[in-house]
Formats: sequence, structure tokens, C-alpha cells
Amino acid sequence: MTLIRYDQLDQALDSFHKKGNLPGLFLIFGDSYLIKQSFQKLLHFLLGTDKREFALETLEGGFVTMGDIIEAASTFSFLFSKKIVAVKNAPLFQSQHGPAEKSFSSADLEHFTGYLDKEGLPPGHSLVLMTGSIDKRRKSYKALEEKGLVIDCSVAEGARKADQDEQEKIFQTVSDQVLSKTGKTMDRQAFHLLMDLTGLDFERFAGNLEKLIVYSGNRSAISSEDVHAVVTRDKKDPMFKLTQAFMEKDIKETLFYLNSMFKDGAHPLQILKVFENQLRKLILVKCGIREIALKNKKLNLKNTNFNVFKQNVLPEILTYDKGIKAKIEAWKEFLGEKEVKGKTGSANDLLLASNPQNAYPVFQIFQKSENFSLNELQDALIFLGDLDYRLKSSSFDAKTAFETFIIKICSKGGFVYANENQNRRHHF
Repeated sequence: MTLIRYDQLDQALDSFHKKGNLPGLFLIFGDSYLIKQSFQKLLHFLLGTDKREFALETLEGGFVTMGDIIEAASTFSFLFSKKIVAVKNAPLFQSQHGPAEKSFSSADLEHFTGYLDKEGLPPGHSLVLMTGSIDKRRKSYKALEEKGLVIDCSVAEGARKADQDEQEKIFQTVSDQVLSKTGKTMDRQAFHLLMDLTGLDFERFAGNLEKLIVYSGNRSAISSEDVHAVVTRDKKDPMFKLTQAFMEKDIKETLFYLNSMFKDGAHPLQILKVFENQLRKLILVKCGIREIALKNKKLNLKNTNFNVFKQNVLPEILTYDKGIKAKIEAWKEFLGEKEVKGKTGSANDLLLASNPQNAYPVFQIFQKSENFSLNELQDALIFLGDLDYRLKSSSFDAKTAFETFIIKICSKGGFVYANENQNRRHHF
């Protein structure tokens, strides 16, 4: 029927009400906080002041079958003519995350769309599917969009100014909604501090605001001092800052955020994984650059601005990724379906630009990769392999080992490890 953004929901519902053509099927995807807000609006519109406990049936998507959902949507309520079936975390386009969870197959989705075509939802019944992410290329998604209302609650997660402006706008909306209930205010400095300490998590932001309202007591305004006293930094934040400082080869900042992670209680193996993932990505980028540079002799990433990168380099990256995808498909075909299903990881992990619509993070990592040579990245990855073995087999000061690693790889002399330590690697 149609696709709308979450902030267009009120207008869309009014339009449906006037025209009398409200759909029975709703798909809400994106950020969890915005999904909940949109669902509450939808619920209020559909049920008004009716007793929701009798008209609303909630299912947990990962633990029900498609047959369970169809049965719930088709079964009539004894007490009300209206009925709403809400499916939270519906695994429409994802793989299962645990042995007990269910993931809908293509056959499940075809069965569901067939049910909508042939039988359809009973009059007065509504089905609301909520999920974190969708794949608009899927035939099943297109069928759902055609038959119902799709509400997009996704939020740009990039570092571009446009992305950050969108994020701040949503934070401001959340702040206004929470504070308006109490009559309290919060100045801009406190607001931005709370954003910084919370990270990109609107649900956590709203929860922190509730704590600040209680903490501020009878005072009408929430200050920066209140924020510092109540809110602790999101653990994801030092992790992000750690990788950013590491790619800049900023020894002081990298050591600072390493220390922050240890203070927050991060396990050494968790920190090792952060560095390992970053090194693997940088190695992929360096290998990609080497192949792209064979075709483009004038490639100079250090002195390339974002617009030039987007116009001249990004198309080369997408061509490279296309070749990688073709190799992956050939590999899958060679191994066969059963063997491929047993493999972990995503094919997107091997792409240089898994989300080409958001090119700025790609531009950043390509520029930062110029701070490292391929040899030192490979040596660093071998070092982390040895460190992983030591962490799992012996007791030693892990923090000092990480600090030594950071100082060596971020220093001008570069990082050399593999040749001089090859006899110590018992696990290879």
C-alpha cells in the first residue's frame, strides 16, 4: 500500500481514517525506541480507550512459527469485535540467533503472503509485525509493502553532518516528550553532554532522562552537573573512540580509551577482538587499494577529499566488491548448500563498501589505512593471534601487553613481529 517515515504516521492515519481504507497489516522496522513509539500511536488509533488486555495479543517473533501468527490473526476474540496481533522482533529477513529461536524461511513468507491473498485478515483484525531491519530487495518485503502500511523507523548511524543532524533532531524530540510530562527543562550544554555520554541509543537516553528528573528533585532545570553525577558513559563509546584513535595512530588517545575499557570491566579477549576486527578490515582495505591502484595510477587517498573520493574512487570500490561477490557465489556453488550453511560470518564482511549509500565511513577508513603498511598490519594480526593464545593458556598482565602493542604499532618505526617471534607460536 505505502511506505512512510515514523514522523509521518499521524498524518497517514488521519488520511486513512477520512478515506475509510485503513489496512489491516502493518510492518514497523528500524530503531527499537522509535518502533515502540510508533506502535503505541498505532495502538491508540486502532483501539482508542478500549481495554487493550482483551483486544491485544502479543507474540515474540523468534519463538513462534508462521503458522502460529496466522492462527492468532485468524482467531476471533470472544469479548471484542476488534483484535490486534502484535509480533515483536519478527525474524522476517534475518537468520536465527540461538538454537531455540525460529527464523522464517522463504516458504514461510510465501505461505504468509498466500494467506493474505486468499483468505486475508478478518474484518476488524490487525496484524502488526515489528522487526529491526528489512531487505527491500526481497520479494516478500515488496509483497508486504503492497498489502499493508510500512513504517520506517530507521536512523542514520553515520558520522556525516546530515546523519548527526538527524540523530540530534530525534534526541531533541525524545527529550521534549519526556520532559514535557514534568515541566522541567534542560539547557543545551546538558543536552549535548547527555547525548555524548549515552551514545546512539534513544531508549537509554530516555531512561537517563527519567533518572535525571528524579535526581533533580524540586529544581525546574536539569544541569550539566546533574548529568555528570547520574549518567555513566556508554560502554560502546570508548570502543568506538578506541578504534578511531588507533587508526589515527594517536598513542595518547588510544591508551586513554584502552584504560577506559579496562575500567568499565571489559574482558581482555573482548578488547583483543576489537583490535582484531579493525586490523582485518584495514588489511581488506589495503589489499583492495593495491588492486584498485593497478588501474588508477594517480590514486592518492591522503590528499583526496570526500567529494572526489565519492565520484572517482567509490565506483572502483563497488566494481571490486562486485568481483568479490561473484567469487563468493562461485565458492558457495562449489561447496554446496549444506557446507555453506555451516560456515559462520557474513559475506558482507569481505566487502569494502557493504553499505555504499553511506559512503563517508568508507572514505574515512580508506584514508586512515594510509597510516599503516600492509606488512605491519599482517604482523600485528599475527601478534594478536599469539596474544589470544597466551590469554587463554596462561596468566599475565594483559593491560601491559596491549599498551606495548599500541605504542609499537602507533610509533613511526612501524610494527615488526612475525619473523623475530615465529618460533614462539606454538598454536600455528
